[in-house]
Amino acid sequence: MKIENNVSLKKHNSFGIDIVAKQFAIFQSINELEEIISYSTCNIQHATLILGGGSNILFTKNFDGIVFKNELKGIEVVKEDAEHIYVKAAAGELWHNVVLYCIKNNYAGIENLSLIPGCVGAAPIQNIGAYGVELKDIFYELQAYHLHDKTIQTFKLTDCNFGYRESIFKNKFKNQFVIVNVILKLNKQPIFHTQYGAIEKELETMKVKELSIQNISQAVINIRSAKLPNPKIIGNAGSFFKNPIVSKFRRYTIWEYHKDVVSYAIDEMNFKLAAAWLIEKCGWKGYRKGDAGCNPLQPLVLVNYGNATGQEIYDLSEQIIQSVKKEFSVVLEREVNII
Repeated sequence: MKIENNVSLKKHNSFGIDIVAKQFAIFQSINELEEIISYSTCNIQHATLILGGGSNILFTKNFDGIVFKNELKGIEVVKEDAEHIYVKAAAGELWHNVVLYCIKNNYAGIENLSLIPGCVGAAPIQNIGAYGVELKDIFYELQAYHLHDKTIQTFKLTDCNFGYRESIFKNKFKNQFVIVNVILKLNKQPIFHTQYGAIEKELETMKVKELSIQNISQAVINIRSAKLPNPKIIGNAGSFFKNPIVSKFRRYTIWEYHKDVVSYAIDEMNFKLAAAWLIEKCGWKGYRKGDAGCNPLQPLVLVNYGNATGQEIYDLSEQIIQSVKKEFSVVLEREVNII
């Protein structure tokens, strides 16, 4: 266990923002985490950041506290029943590695969540989702370490208050817990979800004749690889904004002027609009000022072309929000966590 002082976090966030943390420490066990807490000179209750893959965060300034880098590892099957397999993954495992493990072993339900960046510990915090599936659809339970009580607590599905990119860990319990592991409830017999996005079209391009979780996973990987820049090459955090939910009336008002509006019915009274469509209609697709920009292939993704500051990217996101609000009377919300 080692606590470092004044550490650059440039290589620890997918935007590649060069800011400094007052203290930084890596833990690979709960014992190491407790040692760090004991020896840190920072106020653990008020200046703590738990970092996994750093793929859903934008630093706008130096962090005047301690950053815990979660490197807990391990993937294993913990139980099964007639219909399900229960896979436990440690919080420091890369999410996509867990997906590949499940695909290899024919554990179904996770295939639509292929190639999502980041670590397992971030998955329940964000309730990650893609192509019609969210974490909550395959979630069973998790264990989390309480930084104040120094106890490990178990959270079932109903305890997590999952919503659209939301959970109890982003609100009521923000910065109070360190996710230790997550148990996923996967299917022995697959239930395919191919109707969302471009999956069916990609499966046709792949000339798939018989559906499987393997080829659905590959279709998702192909789509994401074509649309989203590799953060190792161009700094980004994936989708920067949530898809806004609007009333049926608001959607109709937009449709009157824009027949090509991209939207999905949630229920009889509400629609989810494609944030990427809204942003592109406002002219931001491919925009660049200095090294901060809006991806030319997927306008939902803001990028750092090299030396943009977090504040510059944040300012760009604010310009986009105000532009969409003015044009469509719709307020975009950031999906990325701002520090």
